[in-house]
Amino acid sequence: MPTPLKAAVPRSALPTREDLISRVHFDPREGRIWLDDQRMLLLHTSALGVLRQELIETLGVDAARGLITRMGYNSGAHDAELARKMRAPDAPQDALFIGPQLHMLEGVARVEPAHLEIDEERGHFFGEFHWYGCAEAEVHVQRYGIGADTACWQQVGYASGFVSRFMGRPVMFREVQCCAQGASHCVIIGKSVDEWSDADEDKRSLRADALTQGLSAVPRGDLGSGDSSTARSLLGDADVVGVSSGFNAVCHMVRRAASTQATVLFLGESGVGKEVLAQSLHRIGKRASGPFVAINCAAIPEDLIESELFGVEKGGFTGAQSARAGRFERADGGTLFLDEIGILSWTAQGKLLRALQEREIERVGGIQTRKVDVRVVAATNLDLRAEVEAGRFR
Repeated sequence: MPTPLKAAVPRSALPTREDLISRVHFDPREGRIWLDDQRMLLLHTSALGVLRQELIETLGVDAARGLITRMGYNSGAHDAELARKMRAPDAPQDALFIGPQLHMLEGVARVEPAHLEIDEERGHFFGEFHWYGCAEAEVHVQRYGIGADTACWQQVGYASGFVSRFMGRPVMFREVQCCAQGASHCVIIGKSVDEWSDADEDKRSLRADALTQGLSAVPRGDLGSGDSSTARSLLGDADVVGVSSGFNAVCHMVRRAASTQATVLFLGESGVGKEVLAQSLHRIGKRASGPFVAINCAAIPEDLIESELFGVEKGGFTGAQSARAGRFERADGGTLFLDEIGILSWTAQGKLLRALQEREIERVGGIQTRKVDVRVVAATNLDLRAEVEAGRFR
């Protein structure tokens, strides 16, 4: 288990960059630059300055800040995958420092970590980093001069995306000092979203809008106010954060499926947020007023899973002292979420198939057929096609 880190970090503690530099490849014949398996570009900072100015003057400061922040978030999330792949899993500090080192390698700024606390087991993170000669601040000052506001939007988004993906939970950075304000260098501080007491403005920078259709970190209090059609166009969940193209595609599919009664299956590794998406699907769908009932099939003993799903009559098995409704009946009129569906026994699969096809169930030990109006949403980390071919899943 990695040892929790809590310490001021001298610059001399940074790991060497040779492993990063070795992954940068220039292919002038094909016109490509690669960082590991990610294609990169060399751009003039003046071009970024022109883009920034046009976004601000066309969309307004708030919308431009949001779009630029999400661009940075996307880049940071991608680089976090590289960090996990390159550095040892028992050295979280070294892996996390890939973010600052890539900033320097890509010419963004000279980064010095001032303080860092990491406890992956508890999900705790606190970090303070200093940027010297930040290119984003420079191009902003060239066009707008010294002002009262911070300007390193893309790099703050990068830090938030990198550490959020690295830690597996939302972490938000805030710039507390900027060269665009006349300071000698820029300073950012990052910690869990829940630890910021006044994070609404920062969350708005990650909110999807009609321009980008990106991902949202919408405060729950906002869902009941404003344009309801805008709120319903998002997943509307403060626990859902991300801006990758793959995640955006999932969000679009969830929104499309929400308006139907189709059975939905979420596939993905443990911890990627399948239940969060299932809850969002229920909340923005036609069954939002009904119950959302969840069951982890892997957590129920095999000899009890049928009674948990379909209920049991009194005396249905040894110890059944009274009749009890199962999850299907309790979810009537709403949504039933079956997590880890791939581990169900063959018998339970057969009864589940009947419930899906006929919309009716029988309690264990009972003879009465009961109609149920339930939308089933399931999730698994198994390859169900392979399970079907192996004869383990119907």
